Amino acid sequence: MKTASGRTAPALRLRGAAVLAALCTTWVWSSPVAAAYPERPIRIIVPFPPGGASDVTARMFAEKFSQVWGVNAVVDNRTGATGIIGTDLVAKAAPDGYTLGLVALSFAINPAIHKLPYNSDRDFTFVTITASNPLILVTSNQFPAKSVKELVDMAKAKPDSLTFASSGTGSSPHMTAELFKLMTGSKMTHVPYKGSTAAHPDLIAGRINLMFDTVIATLPHIRANRLRPLGVTSKARSAEMPDVPAIADTVPGYESTSWGVLMGPAKISAPVVEKLNRESVRILAQADIKERLARLGSVPVGNNPEEARKFIRTELEKWTKTVKAAGITSDK
Repeated sequence: MKTASGRTAPALRLRGAAVLAALCTTWVWSSPVAAAYPERPIRIIVPFPPGGASDVTARMFAEKFSQVWGVNAVVDNRTGATGIIGTDLVAKAAPDGYTLGLVALSFAINPAIHKLPYNSDRDFTFVTITASNPLILVTSNQFPAKSVKELVDMAKAKPDSLTFASSGTGSSPHMTAELFKLMTGSKMTHVPYKGSTAAHPDLIAGRINLMFDTVIATLPHIRANRLRPLGVTSKARSAEMPDVPAIADTVPGYESTSWGVLMGPAKISAPVVEKLNRESVRILAQADIKERLARLGSVPVGNNPEEARKFIRTELEKWTKTVKAAGITSDK
């Protein structure tokens, strides 16, 4: 059948299909989703001071991203408010993959304690869990207790006489100590600092009795014989310090492991997330990265975005329950 223009209907259908295909091709090639990523510098925001687990891991990623993609990748330390300030910058960044964040356990604790300017679940795109970081219980060399059992006995004999430092109310060192208190029935006084490394001078001098902190942050002091390790917070001993017992050996069921998650603001396009995830997992599988993390007491993870999101949701639920049981508020 011919139309008024003289063309047959099948011919028109073929011509229409060709036009549609051309339009689709033009859209694909001009879409930001399909554009080459990355084309400009990448910023990884770390909401903690330099030297900690998140900072060290983020710098490894920045180095590898720069090498592989040929763009400048930098770490931007934005400290304060138990990681909330830097995390909020990630949440409010453009969802283009050029502003990322690397946060830790406090990310899952903060919602239970503070009124946040972001939603910890909905306002982020989770790329991958980077590493698992057991914490370690350390004291000064002057501290009388030389084991977890001796520490618990001291804390019970003189309630609230012992002090423990943390990197701030609701931080992973703080909540790890609160979990320890709950599970041992001991009472100790919390002394918050602005970042874990800020507490180290007082801890080493004996002005503070003890602290839970990351292996990465405390290992140099332990190796230099400035701090004494009493136990690690993972179920098993640390491969880097096999002579240090797990706290669970004395306190059955005790476990509090920090972690890192590479993430960005919500609504980053799927192709960009996929590329970030693929490269991140590849980086974490590299022998030199495994070795560098192992030396610092971290275990690489590297999972997909959906697995990362499920893990974060589980952690949010776990620490909300712990905060409630401990009666912790932003005022304490």
